[in-house]
Amino acid sequence: ISALGEASNSGRIDEEHEAFIGQVVSTAASVFSIAQHAQSSELSALLDEIAQSQAVPAEHKKIIGRVEDDPDYRLVLRANEMSAAVAGEILVVHRFLLDHYKTRFPELETLVRSPVDYARTVKAIGDAADLSRVGLAGILPNATQMVVTVTGSTTSGRQLAADELQRVDEAADCLLGLSQAKHRIVGFIETRMPLIAPNVTAVVGASTAAQLIVEAGGITALSKIPACNIQVLGKSQHTAVGLSSLTSKRHAGAIYYSDAVRSVPEDFRDKMVRKLSAKCALAVRIDSQHEARDGALGQRFRAELDAQVEKLLEAAPVNAVKPLPVPDEGPKRRRGGRKVRKAKEPYMATELQKQRDRLQFGRFQEEVVVMDEMEGAGMLGQSAGRIRATQLNNRAKAKVAKKYEKYMKAPRSVVPGTASLAFTPVQGFELANPQSSDAHVNKKAKTTDSRYFASSTP
Repeated sequence: ISALGEASNSGRIDEEHEAFIGQVVSTAASVFSIAQHAQSSELSALLDEIAQSQAVPAEHKKIIGRVEDDPDYRLVLRANEMSAAVAGEILVVHRFLLDHYKTRFPELETLVRSPVDYARTVKAIGDAADLSRVGLAGILPNATQMVVTVTGSTTSGRQLAADELQRVDEAADCLLGLSQAKHRIVGFIETRMPLIAPNVTAVVGASTAAQLIVEAGGITALSKIPACNIQVLGKSQHTAVGLSSLTSKRHAGAIYYSDAVRSVPEDFRDKMVRKLSAKCALAVRIDSQHEARDGALGQRFRAELDAQVEKLLEAAPVNAVKPLPVPDEGPKRRRGGRKVRKAKEPYMATELQKQRDRLQFGRFQEEVVVMDEMEGAGMLGQSAGRIRATQLNNRAKAKVAKKYEKYMKAPRSVVPGTASLAFTPVQGFELANPQSSDAHVNKKAKTTDSRYFASSTP
């Protein structure tokens, strides 16, 4: 029953829990045989102690010495254990009430899901035939009241016998009493945990902090447990209640089912459990040494966790679509210059290569075998005339300053009595005296100079 209560507090009731509850209810003769704490002296004594402790405000209380020696601390541990047991009995009594009242109103189970609201509705309706005269104003919302009234007028249920109605009333009263007791216990835990462990309460909440302290055996023992083991404290053992562990979450303790972890998506819960366990380990060591009694460090730890969760959940930045650059329509800049032209000369195509790659229309090209491969000769040997030599690029020649050109000319040496032989297209062979040509040029220049300077000389 206590394991069912822990599962109910953490919101992890599954089909196996439902099957176990049905098995317990099916063998019960009365509601008090399955709700053992409803009329027990243990619950009554605990509620009396809680009332006495709440008579003194929490602001007037101060813990001196070890936390484990404080009466409120021990009372909080007992109250936390009783809270789990009472929560489990509420589930069992609710199923008992459903099974016995569905004879009268079977559709009410699907209309009212909360156990407390269902018990109040059953107490209000009872065995009434006309639901329009039943006052459900303070129990259900207006829309639900209308649906329940209309469905009750057409229900397929029958009237209950006297003993059946008495059994239903006992179950409803028992469920409401357990719910009120649980509400008082939880309220006491929430008011006393900030006094006992303020920083742990600020990080994981009052209910989860109390459960961790109970599982560890005290706040001092909890301060000695590393963070990797704190995250599995309070793990429910399904085998203790006769259930299978196939559908259970591995390494899911009290922290996994806390409000801080359940508020994040499923994909980030494991990471959040590790972060929360690490902060809880720091906070419980602070509380064991009675430091930061106002819970400031725990609040700072929780603010850091909230900031990290917000960072994890924020959407990825949208990549902006960049437009393509404007195409460059102008001519591309090419590397040029004398050195580049000289480097390209060995790789330039010669006239022979150009003729080999050229074909003449209407004529077959010759083919030759080169290194076991057949290659075409193109227009080699077919063009008339001589082969044009490779054109030299005059811009690639090295330039010499004009004042040094006279030193670059080769001197002429003429042997007396010799003549030069020249071939001319008109006269054929012609013998000419090179000295006579040079003498004629020199004589003409001398005559011109003498005429130009004749008027200026005395």
